[in-house]
Amino acid sequence: MAWERLPGRGCGALHRCLLGAALLLGLRLCTELRRAGAQPPARSGLLGPDPRPPEPPLPPALAQRRGASRRQVTYVRSGRRAPPGGGGSGTQEPGCCPPRGLPRRKGPRWHIDLQPWAGPARSLDEEALRFLRYISTIQIACDHVSTDSLATDSSPSKKPWSVCLDDRFGLGHQIRNKQCRLYSLGLGSDDTHFEVSMANDGCEVHRFDPTVKSAHILEGERFWYHRLSVDWRDSHPAVAAQKPYRNTRKLRTILNEFGHHKIDVLKADLESAEWKVLENLILEDVLEQIGQLIFEIHLHWPGFEVSGSDSTVVRFWYSLLKELELQDFRLFHSYKDLSKPQLFLKKDIFNASSCYTLSWVNTRWK
Repeated sequence: MAWERLPGRGCGALHRCLLGAALLLGLRLCTELRRAGAQPPARSGLLGPDPRPPEPPLPPALAQRRGASRRQVTYVRSGRRAPPGGGGSGTQEPGCCPPRGLPRRKGPRWHIDLQPWAGPARSLDEEALRFLRYISTIQIACDHVSTDSLATDSSPSKKPWSVCLDDRFGLGHQIRNKQCRLYSLGLGSDDTHFEVSMANDGCEVHRFDPTVKSAHILEGERFWYHRLSVDWRDSHPAVAAQKPYRNTRKLRTILNEFGHHKIDVLKADLESAEWKVLENLILEDVLEQIGQLIFEIHLHWPGFEVSGSDSTVVRFWYSLLKELELQDFRLFHSYKDLSKPQLFLKKDIFNASSCYTLSWVNTRWK
């Protein structure tokens, strides 16, 4: 009959089907090899039995360690972090953090966090009484206080420039080992008795005064003069070029230029610029590099670039001093200068002097 197959036709079709299947299987194996990075695929039954004997199963503990090791290598090479809920090796990728032993610097702040008002009325009386009480209250006792004077009166009161030499705060040890560093910020004062005394005791003294004639002067073995004015901002390059003899720098800028990482004592007599300089030290996180602070503060007017109502000004002053306390500075000496006019924001009130000298110690200083 016409529809019957001729002999041999079905066998040729079968051969062609098997050949096509083999080609497709070969193409698939090539594709899998490329995806697997040229690693040999697992043997399947189509390729015949595996001539190698099967490996004995690993003990559970050894299998767990081997699996953890493989995960750790993959984790380090991939640079991924372990997920918060666990997994991975739990270690940080090398190179993600600063070298050990170097503190991570905090970012600069943009404003001071003001303290709450002293009372509901937000009045000058409330703010002034809180502020004056604060600067007159010693926060930590210092058993060995070294004092020196820039005062010209014969007052029996304790003298203003005071450092704490208790061993727990390290300054006495630094002086004995000739490793003490003192920065003195001033504006034209000729009396350097305190600085000379500290230099003779073993401190490396750097006095910053824009009125000296030369850029850097070394007097004696340990006493430097620098024709620099420490301010709350760096001078504009154009202004610095026009007035090369009146350089103005922030304290952090000077520290970076001099290569100094620590100041054991910072003494400042800035004639009403102290509030903005202190604000800059707080905002740029320079305080952690300072062991002791001696600041002469002036209260007869708000100070350079400090504005607002009288109560707002005093609240700002108080907030700056509270920032010192928050950074572990404690007031150990307070000196009320009775030789200065008794003025508080241009008013003869509160029995206050226009000038106080305050000394703090960094209780975390080593």
